[in-house]
Amino acid sequence: MAFVNAAYALSHPSLWLDWSNPEAVMRVVYYGGSVEFFFVVFTALLVVTFIGFYSSSFLWGAVRGFEFAFNWLGRIAAWAGLAMVIQQVVIVFIQRIFARVDISLGFGIPLTKDISWWAEELKFYNALVVALCVSYTFVQGGHVRVDLIYSAVGHRAKRVLDMIGSAIFMMPMAVIIWMYGWYFLWRHLIVPKPSASEQLDRLLMKARAFRWNVETIGFSPNGFDGYFLFKVLLVLFAGLVFLQSWAFFWRSWLEWKEGPESEGRYLDRDTLGEGQEAYEGTH
Repeated sequence: MAFVNAAYALSHPSLWLDWSNPEAVMRVVYYGGSVEFFFVVFTALLVVTFIGFYSSSFLWGAVRGFEFAFNWLGRIAAWAGLAMVIQQVVIVFIQRIFARVDISLGFGIPLTKDISWWAEELKFYNALVVALCVSYTFVQGGHVRVDLIYSAVGHRAKRVLDMIGSAIFMMPMAVIIWMYGWYFLWRHLIVPKPSASEQLDRLLMKARAFRWNVETIGFSPNGFDGYFLFKVLLVLFAGLVFLQSWAFFWRSWLEWKEGPESEGRYLDRDTLGEGQEAYEGTH
């Protein structure tokens, strides 16, 4: 029913996009963690895979599109690391040198928060880097690989291992994290709190008592109170890993099919020192 469900959802957007209607929110909560949604996404990616088996150029285009998106998102999110360092330096100066207990940021009506709020917010920058740069780091080859047999086998055997790893480990792990993270997120955003075991009709009945109840509890009285954002990042992390597993599966299959000369084809990896070498080469 994946094609039917996808067509129905796209042709009736008000049923799930009109969040002024509590029932629409409850439909998003239910279907976001449902079997139906999984098979809509799974079937769409499976169609791309089957087409790619007959058209390598089409599948290379899908791989390049996914990897371009991962790189683009990761290169932007990576700036959170610089923001984290700058903010930590400011906190030290404000607290130790100027002996202030708060920091104001902005013009006109500034955002004024206690030092502890800004200090705890540093965790959010770290979470941004971890969650949104995970696929970017994978494309860049930056993750740690525990190599027991991989380096000792040939090109095609490596590609087979990569495909098995994508299908057996990455995809199921991402789905499990999504399932737990999805309801973990919504239980801290709305009341009545939804449950993964509830059916749609039960959630629609709960919509009568629906109200937003965004979590604003910090670990300390004046600490960072946006911890629901970490739960949003957990869901995004799972989604990125799931899509990355498909892109890596497609690349591995294409490299297995086309042989060693296709290894690393179209990979857009960042390198350090290119600008300096170009400068020295022209002088």
